[in-house]
Amino acid sequence: MMKIVPGAGDKTVKNPLVSPGRDGYNGAELLPAVRRRSDRKKRGIHMTKDLTRGDPMRLILGFALPTLFGMLFQQLYNLVDTMIVGRLLGSGALAAVGSTGSINFFVIGFCMGACNGFAIPVAQRMGAGEPAKMRRYVANAAYLAAAFALVLTIATGLLCGMILTVMRTPEDIFRDAYAYIFVIFMGIPATFLYNLLAGIIRSLGDSRTPVYFLALSSCLNILLDFALILGAQAGVAGAAIATVASQGASGAACLLYMRRRFPILRMAREERRFDLRSCGVLCAMGIPMGLQYSITAIGSIVLQSSVNALGSLYVAAVAAGAKVYQLLACPFDAMGATMATYCGQNVGACRLDRLGRGVRACSVLGLGYSVVGLGAMLLFAPQCALLFLDPNELDAVLLIRLTARYIVIQSAFFFPLSLVNIVRFSIQGMGFSSFAILAGVLEMAARTGVGLLLVPAFGFTAACFASPAAWVCADLFLIPACMACISKLRRLYPNEPEEVPLPQAVPLRAGARR
Repeated sequence: MMKIVPGAGDKTVKNPLVSPGRDGYNGAELLPAVRRRSDRKKRGIHMTKDLTRGDPMRLILGFALPTLFGMLFQQLYNLVDTMIVGRLLGSGALAAVGSTGSINFFVIGFCMGACNGFAIPVAQRMGAGEPAKMRRYVANAAYLAAAFALVLTIATGLLCGMILTVMRTPEDIFRDAYAYIFVIFMGIPATFLYNLLAGIIRSLGDSRTPVYFLALSSCLNILLDFALILGAQAGVAGAAIATVASQGASGAACLLYMRRRFPILRMAREERRFDLRSCGVLCAMGIPMGLQYSITAIGSIVLQSSVNALGSLYVAAVAAGAKVYQLLACPFDAMGATMATYCGQNVGACRLDRLGRGVRACSVLGLGYSVVGLGAMLLFAPQCALLFLDPNELDAVLLIRLTARYIVIQSAFFFPLSLVNIVRFSIQGMGFSSFAILAGVLEMAARTGVGLLLVPAFGFTAACFASPAAWVCADLFLIPACMACISKLRRLYPNEPEEVPLPQAVPLRAGARR
């Protein structure tokens, strides 16, 4: 890391500031030398969306809205699969897909978290005005993503059946569960392709373009669902194939767009070379973020195993309720992704006074949406459940009531969930990615405790409170940790004050006196 010498102008001294792992900091080269924005303009460097100046609330809202639409389209993949599977193939097939949700999150969540982490050094180098280093990070992120994709695809394909057995997947849905999750795991390269490229595009300040490609792929996903499930009679495997193919198409579209529309990403031969130090920085950010998802998912796997023991009816209720919850939680995911880019750019530009302002502004947005979301679900939870359930099916009344209960309980704790996303991604954008693992451990512990101790004793209702308990536990750690991270950055680095344009004199009317 470069140690900034106060009063030395643009001069920097390359001294290691902290060693890896000390005080929870990853020791990667995250902060730049202090550079004036005018210097970057002279070099012809600009960000598609500059988050280092202007009102934080307006910037965050403007950046988050396109990101939200992208995540809504991404959720549309899963929603369409679930709706078609539940309405056309029955609750048994729905339970089969739902029973794989936690292990799906365990693996795919790691892929998404690692890609988000790889994009943070890119955002920080853009904020610092260092395009050569940024391109080197992009190239090495691609090499790491390809390696991770290869290893994970082989490992999960070989262990898929054993994992479902350990999770006590009911025998009547085991075959469909295996068919679905195996195809999803074989599509891990497509997951890495899209999430890495979308993360890089967002790091450059463009939160809209990934939305357009997801919209296109969502339409493709719907067409493939009907073609494979109704036309080819492929069952739940057809739904999985449609999801993987559509995500691969959106990733390929992002790649073509980047090659044509981002000249700043055109790399010299030296920048394309494998660089061990750059890979170390990327892994220091990406692996902790990926592990945070996976560690959190361990608790979900334990909880899912406890729900599986209750029977396939309860599995179907959790599966349908979880789909509604995931759709409603998209704004919180968008806020988190926005704060990672916002904090990354402002740390890169040494605009440290904007960090706390941004976190507070985004938290206000999260509170407002949480109130609206809870009110809507108190009124319309049963109707939302019917999106995924057949009202003419046996035990439909009980199934709808269980699903609505799950949805309302999750909605009541939306504000703690919003803080988890906002604060955790802000911390990661600042460069303290190892804290994400600690927060994930707390979430895992809460879900595991509820799954092992409370679900066997109190049944389905206890399972509904597992995730809210995890969010509250994570917040108790993340909020003070975020305050400590901002304080540490302010102690270590001089703040680069935001340039405020001087007011212009208003010309006097002709003949008027001064």
